[in-house]
Amino acid sequence: MATNDYHFVTTWRVEGTVEEVAEIIGDPIRLVHWWPSVYLDVQELAPGDERGVGRVIALYTKGWLPYTLCWQFRVTESTSHGFTLEAWGDFTGRGIWTFRQDGPWVDITYDWKIRADKPLLRYLSPLLKPIFSANHHWAMAKGEESLRLELARRRAATPEARDRIPDPPGPTPTSPLPLLAGAVAALVVAYLLLRRIISSI
Repeated sequence: MATNDYHFVTTWRVEGTVEEVAEIIGDPIRLVHWWPSVYLDVQELAPGDERGVGRVIALYTKGWLPYTLCWQFRVTESTSHGFTLEAWGDFTGRGIWTFRQDGPWVDITYDWKIRADKPLLRYLSPLLKPIFSANHHWAMAKGEESLRLELARRRAATPEARDRIPDPPGPTPTSPLPLLAGAVAALVVAYLLLRRIISSI
């Protein structure tokens, strides 16, 4: 695996039905409303067929770290229990969402296999891959939290009950300090390891 290749498998478990989850996750235009910590802007470029296959979406996203990503995806497969997308732009690869009913719960799996092409990620992945990976895990944790809130909001019996549900977490500041701190820490660790190797020769 190249240093700028990433493979993440995320699992969520939420109370609800596959139909509810598929309706929420399968509507990318509303990502900015219920998952705003990650999805800053979403635009539809092509509608696809009646199942959404062929639908093309443009996205502007970020995680906890201050960099943003511009990318697109096309839905290549779609069933009542999930869908597959092909991504390109600041990274290329594929994502597979799978939904499985387990009593009153839904087990959700997202299999995300990509190559980071954005220069920042491509050139710094050899040093900062664990930090970039942690950024993805943070984003997905916010997604699970936000999905639970969205399910509760949709089930609220009255407007008053809906108003009592907290807003989903918003995006983090765009200050570059966390990324710079991570880069410095990685360089220090690399330097210390190199010194240890040289001294042992």
